[in-house]
Amino acid sequence: MKVYSANEIRNVAVLGHSGCGKTTLVEAALSVAGVTSRMGRVEDGNTASDYDPEEIRRGVSINMSVIPVEWRDRKINFVDTPGYFDFAGDVKQALAAVDAVLIMVSAKAGVEVGAELAWEYAQEMKLPCFLFVNGMDDEHADFEKVLSQMQSMFGHGIVPVMVPFYENGKCVGYVDTLIKSGFCYDAQPRDISPEVMEEAEQAFASLVEAVAETDEELMEQFFSNETLTVEEVRKGVREGIKAKILTPVLCGAALNKKEGIKPLLDMLDRYLPPASEMRTTMEVEGSDGSSVTINCNDDETLAAFVFKTIADPYVGRLSLFRVFSGVVTRDVALYNSNRDITEKAGHLYVMRGKDQIEVSEVRAGDIGAIAKLADTATQDTLCLKSKPVKVNSIDFPKSLLTLAIVPKGKGDEDKISGAFSKLMEEDKTIKFEINKETKQAVVSGVGDNQLDVLVNRLKSRYKIDIDLVAPTIPYREMIKSKASVRGKHKKQSGGRGQFGDVQIEFEPSGDLSTAYIFEEKIFGGSVPKAYFPAVEKGLQECVLAGPLAAYPVVGLKAILVDGSYHDVDSSELAFKLATNIAFKEGFMKAKPILLEPIVKIEVTVPDDYTGDIMGDMSKRRGKIMGTEKVGNKQVISAEAPMAEVQRYSTDLRSMTQGRGRFAMVFDRYEEAPGDVQAKVIAARKQELEALKDKE
Repeated sequence: MKVYSANEIRNVAVLGHSGCGKTTLVEAALSVAGVTSRMGRVEDGNTASDYDPEEIRRGVSINMSVIPVEWRDRKINFVDTPGYFDFAGDVKQALAAVDAVLIMVSAKAGVEVGAELAWEYAQEMKLPCFLFVNGMDDEHADFEKVLSQMQSMFGHGIVPVMVPFYENGKCVGYVDTLIKSGFCYDAQPRDISPEVMEEAEQAFASLVEAVAETDEELMEQFFSNETLTVEEVRKGVREGIKAKILTPVLCGAALNKKEGIKPLLDMLDRYLPPASEMRTTMEVEGSDGSSVTINCNDDETLAAFVFKTIADPYVGRLSLFRVFSGVVTRDVALYNSNRDITEKAGHLYVMRGKDQIEVSEVRAGDIGAIAKLADTATQDTLCLKSKPVKVNSIDFPKSLLTLAIVPKGKGDEDKISGAFSKLMEEDKTIKFEINKETKQAVVSGVGDNQLDVLVNRLKSRYKIDIDLVAPTIPYREMIKSKASVRGKHKKQSGGRGQFGDVQIEFEPSGDLSTAYIFEEKIFGGSVPKAYFPAVEKGLQECVLAGPLAAYPVVGLKAILVDGSYHDVDSSELAFKLATNIAFKEGFMKAKPILLEPIVKIEVTVPDDYTGDIMGDMSKRRGKIMGTEKVGNKQVISAEAPMAEVQRYSTDLRSMTQGRGRFAMVFDRYEEAPGDVQAKVIAARKQELEALKDKE
């Protein structure tokens, strides 16, 4: 593959609902451009972009992949993305590397949730869009209905540049609304009905109106009822796309590569400005933290952003990068400004799915890959040490579904951490840690499908078999009243004995942020000062697992008021054990209770779902704290017990068909209802007994 400059490159992410034909469209583009002689099929598992074993097995995209297509002496870098919500992290990575978005919409199903989210992502990233209505060969396809739906949801700038026409109920071609000429998919001549030409005229009028907004002179011509030339309209379309005030709508059937794919490639070639114009300048962080402007051309200082890492056990580690300025060449010293290290670029590649096409250099505006960079990770910037810069990081979706890891095989515990570190290189929405309190290994992700893929990859790549279960909720134990208890430890079995005797008053401290407060009010030396530390040490150990259900104790005040000792048999150990006896008895006498963790939740949903979300939150023992209207959505603030919202990411998605989002943070502990306490204590007892049996 030849090396292209920024003015010859278009970078386009393909987004949309799962199953709408994104991968098939990219495959069709490869075929139409003559890159492949035979078009692959998702069902056959032989497409260029879905090459991962999990993708082939499931028949859906899981990872984003770069598919360059050479067309009319230009290079279009298509970035195929997953449609499932769980893999939105890869979508965000793709958007960090491209200059425009192609959103696929089903001609049969209309604007589905995935298309809505794709539009939102594009608006957030301020990227221009193209819309492709796919599946026009389906007998239930309805272009007019889908177009109306898109215009209603996305705004008046949605303008068709293709109007389909039919024969015997089947779409057989389209009218190019820019030149008002008809084209048949089978290249056979046909008469186009006046009704279709009228639709094309209306579409052209809408196009002219949108184009007029891009230029003051054109606006004057439009309001003066002067006719715009085709060239003026074409120029206006190009400027309108660049300014993100015009979104062209195309149509076709990706599964049949003849239907709409060539016009799409021509549209991207002619009307999408090249990389040199789309990100002409970029604000990045300089060496002193200040804002620095870089320009998208070969002569600028180097700034290459690593937006994806592939850690394949067979292929090795590949760093995919977008060059925003300058040129990356073989054997050049690359300074990683995020980690203050220098790495040497070895072989340079252009990726086409899993295929590595070696190139001599990757210029500004293009997307490339470097193999085996030892310490460079996703979101790092590669530049020159003499002119260090940092490209802005990616805003990844929050990982709010957390599950505990239970290894099936002996000795797998030691291998899990290393395997996860490699998997997390590829997917930045995966989080892994050992919970300090519960000692459980836990993994967090965006959703169930993502974590299911993770389990399968652990098994296939690293031969580690695990189950994922609900993690232990970090309850707390505390007391609500006072109790005064004597604890005596006495043991005599030949030789030196053991003797410790303490009287301790237990009461609530009123401070749930600390486990305990220890005081002593000993008079007359009934317990020597030398043993006070032993009593406190005994308390330190006791509060780690309370007598109620072996959860940590908080808010306890213990006052040592009396006791006795033996000159020979008393020891630190004896007083620790005596404290332990007093603690267990005193805690259970002082009205012990369980505290449950309460989280604050902020849920963002379309207006239509507000009632359902609030009702569901009440069922979860949650409290609605307030609502706020933001755009066409409602932001609902609530508090709820952590135990009731462990799988809220999955449940919210189900309730809102994927349209809802939420954020959650721990807030405080409060007393759990009596019935909840009883259930938790009973379940905890069974859990501890099961652990004993295993030991």
